[in-house]
Amino acid sequence: MKALFEKFKLNEEVELRNRLVMAPMTTYSANEDDTVSDEEITYYKERAEGAGMIITACAYVAANGKAFPGQIAAHEDRYIPSLRRIAQAIQQGGAKAVLQIHHGGRQSYQHLVPNGDVVSASTAVTIEKKEARALTLEETKDMVKAYAEATRRAIEAGFDGVEIHGANTYLIQQYFSAFTNKRTDEYGGTFENRLRFPLEVVNEVIKVKNTYADEKFIVGYRFSPEEPEEGGITMDDTVKLVDNLAETPLTYLHISLGDFKSETHRYKNGQQNRIAVIQNLLKGRKPLIGVGSIYTREEAEQALQLGADLVALGRALLIEPHWVEKVQNEENVVTSYDEKIDTVIPAPLMEKILSRPGWIPGI
Repeated sequence: MKALFEKFKLNEEVELRNRLVMAPMTTYSANEDDTVSDEEITYYKERAEGAGMIITACAYVAANGKAFPGQIAAHEDRYIPSLRRIAQAIQQGGAKAVLQIHHGGRQSYQHLVPNGDVVSASTAVTIEKKEARALTLEETKDMVKAYAEATRRAIEAGFDGVEIHGANTYLIQQYFSAFTNKRTDEYGGTFENRLRFPLEVVNEVIKVKNTYADEKFIVGYRFSPEEPEEGGITMDDTVKLVDNLAETPLTYLHISLGDFKSETHRYKNGQQNRIAVIQNLLKGRKPLIGVGSIYTREEAEQALQLGADLVALGRALLIEPHWVEKVQNEENVVTSYDEKIDTVIPAPLMEKILSRPGWIPGI
């Protein structure tokens, strides 16, 4: 039986001190120049002594990929010192430091990107009710390289790895989904063409790893299993995506869920737990991180039983920064979000977060 606090080997070169991961959570708290703030460093340090691995808030890989106010940047070399601060803060606590790399695509805000140039796989209405521009073929290929360059910067900054953000309706998912991808070139139309962009990103990131790092450098991929829209991603699509990803040199896969107990909506084999479906498909080819509304030890252990190899904690670590240590020591932990949220995030960070419009704590 899997145990939360046993050591876990991601591969032959990387071992985590336990099966618990801090999920990537947006902080909206970078400095005005998108470098990491002192408050964020305090936030990561506070949580780095328990989990085996910490996945950071997403860092944008291109100037037109910024999707949140106060988001950290990874699109130019001048941000390497900023990124290094995060890596060191996490590693000092004994956790592996993984930088999540991201492009908002059509989910970016016009006022956050140069010249309001919001881009996507296809022309679309953005979240500001303005029209996004479809990336050209050449720009699409350049965008693949942008993820690779952000990975090089993460390596130079001393991170233990990167997580490719292919979930939550951001750019990579926009290319994969038939709902958002209406292209007629080699990146659109057929399933294989829509799969091209995600796989090219993975392959280019792996090339950078092989050039600048070694097998100890972690490369993960986060995906959302289903979309509600007609023509959107189904579980059958995701099964094929994951099957392809499992054949790459990725270190792990990370399923993005609001609730780890959630079941499939559109799947040829009927309603089943999503984590279980993916684990049954993987058959041990890649470790799987499960996430979604996990607040107690019992829920974390249930996620393992459903098929997760690692359990990601999001809001639980906002509520209680030392959740991992306290649970391991059989101490009581607060599980009410409203009860403690104002006291566990350092006051300067909370003030910075709340000053941002539209802040919603989440993963």
